[in-house]
Amino acid sequence: MMTTKKLTNSLLLSFLLFTAFPLATHAADPIKNQPIEVNDQPLLSIPKKFPAQFAYDSGINIAYPENGVKGVYLTAYSAGAPKRMAELSEFVTSSGLNAMVIDIKDDIGHLTTDIKSDNELIQKSTQNYIADPDSMMVNLEKNQIYPIARVVVFKDTLLAEAKPELSFKRPDGSVWKNSNGDAFVNPFSKEVWEYNVEVAKQAAKMGFKEIQFDYVRFPEGFETQSDSLSYTRGDYQDSELDEVQQRVTAVTDFVKYAREELRPYGVEVSVDIFGYAAIVPEAPGIGQNFGKISENVDVISSMIYPSHWGSYFGIAKPDLEPYKLVQEYMKVENELLGSLETPPKSRPWLQDFTASYLGAGNYINYGAPQVSDQIKALHEAGIEEFLLWDANNTYTPGVEYNLK
Repeated sequence: MMTTKKLTNSLLLSFLLFTAFPLATHAADPIKNQPIEVNDQPLLSIPKKFPAQFAYDSGINIAYPENGVKGVYLTAYSAGAPKRMAELSEFVTSSGLNAMVIDIKDDIGHLTTDIKSDNELIQKSTQNYIADPDSMMVNLEKNQIYPIARVVVFKDTLLAEAKPELSFKRPDGSVWKNSNGDAFVNPFSKEVWEYNVEVAKQAAKMGFKEIQFDYVRFPEGFETQSDSLSYTRGDYQDSELDEVQQRVTAVTDFVKYAREELRPYGVEVSVDIFGYAAIVPEAPGIGQNFGKISENVDVISSMIYPSHWGSYFGIAKPDLEPYKLVQEYMKVENELLGSLETPPKSRPWLQDFTASYLGAGNYINYGAPQVSDQIKALHEAGIEEFLLWDANNTYTPGVEYNLK
């Protein structure tokens, strides 16, 4: 029996041959002695955009939710623990949610399961937190939970330490790290691009229907560090752009490259981005331009947790006013996305955790009313998709997720 992959290749070849050599047609009165027109175009060429029927088939059939993606974030520890995964699956399906964002490449750079890549660096960075990914995908298919693979891109301590030339180095040759001890790899490096897109391709082969890229940026405050660090600027070295625009262009180009590379796999491509990036022309230090990134993705997921804002939108303490914060933010984002020729879907990250670290008087306990307020503000702004973040994966029951 012919395998799905071989069948797909066979169909592709048949399509290309049919395009190059169409079937002959018969005229009632053949025209003789006419000059022959020669087509000097290549006979066999791969179309830039593959027809949908030629997309890679993982064998996992999970449809895009009809009422939009409404999901929760899962660490690999939760996804890899059968009992915990069963509990979260039950919570999702019983509450009106329909999606899970699962760590496949985490904030340190670990691959959280064996993605069956031939890349030796990927293999060395693999931890089998999810020991049985096949069973996990079958469970998601059974429950029709839309699976999104979270791939942390440029925040990657493991890759930076394994290959310091792909990172940012101090004058003494050591890898630069931020105050939390995290290292970043260089967004100017095409080798870093390829590494992360290889992870994404393998996740698509596993059956994930969407790849969500996170930390698609330079380190925070990079503009104050760059002059003291050594790093390559690759193809951007001789660019006439200033340093800010070089960073913005590199980040945008990565997103564009990743989306194009993933087209044959039939997956959606999404990017997490600071909500702050939408209210400024661009975030110069980290290289994020909200509009330019949005033009090159299927989904944009702004992180708009009320706890993460300063005194914006005339709100002195945003964590105390989740409804108003989301309401005011969406006015800005909707206007920005509305100005684009082909805007992506908006699917913001919402807060389902209590930010007690803000100190007394600056935070409130987040429960069903606070989560519901954020969803209500999105709904009133015409946005029906969202994702809930809680680092501990403990989500609030009793929330009305589907407003009408």
